[in-house]
Amino acid sequence: MRIAALYDIHGNLPALEAVLREVLAARVDLVVVGGDVMPGPMAREVLDTLLNLGLPARFILGNGDREVLAARAGRVSDRIPESFHATMRWNADQLDEHKAQLVADWPATARVVLEPLGGVLFCHATPRNDTEIFTRTTPEERLVPIFEPTGAALVVCGHTHMQFDRMIGTTRVVNAGSVGMPFQEPGAYWLLLGADVQLMRTPYDFRQAATRIRSTAYPQAAEFAERNVLRPPSESEMIASFSRVELR
Repeated sequence: MRIAALYDIHGNLPALEAVLREVLAARVDLVVVGGDVMPGPMAREVLDTLLNLGLPARFILGNGDREVLAARAGRVSDRIPESFHATMRWNADQLDEHKAQLVADWPATARVVLEPLGGVLFCHATPRNDTEIFTRTTPEERLVPIFEPTGAALVVCGHTHMQFDRMIGTTRVVNAGSVGMPFQEPGAYWLLLGADVQLMRTPYDFRQAATRIRSTAYPQAAEFAERNVLRPPSESEMIASFSRVELR
């Protein structure tokens, strides 16, 4: 069995299209979408694409998806900076009632047995919630109490948009990275799971993607194209930034 894990797409349809070409070529048996399909500039188109893959797929809910649903219900969380409120409401307006209910029904985690890797737990941020932050450099002793009780041989997560593969106690923890909004070199990051875990990076036409994104009605389209496609922040920059809010 082979599984593609796609996390943090954030409405970047050109990045998703490039990844899906490689996913199809890899002949995977299952696609796991690990949350934060949205918010983003082409969220409706991304969701439609994922719901019509022609492949078995499982979805889990990310904090971004959850916050968009809250905005649709008229509640923009105080966790969202005011400068992003219009963006959240715009994304909420992209969902009809049927799509909103589909997203609302996504679970927080998913489990799969994948030999020879063993039991795999998919979560968005950590096994206990969708917002906690940790990176490749977060001290292990802070993380063991969170991951060892899962009983999983492998935990796949996302949320921080940076790939890594590390051991936390006896648990292997892999961050899938971000398909659509990486905090690394430009590209679309994802995982291919089979006999082992492969950290994947798919290049695509960044300038053409930026042009497509700028042509949308997304309130921050120009910023997204520049900051998240053409010139994403570096991993070292984001690790330093996250160190102030990571798990203690």
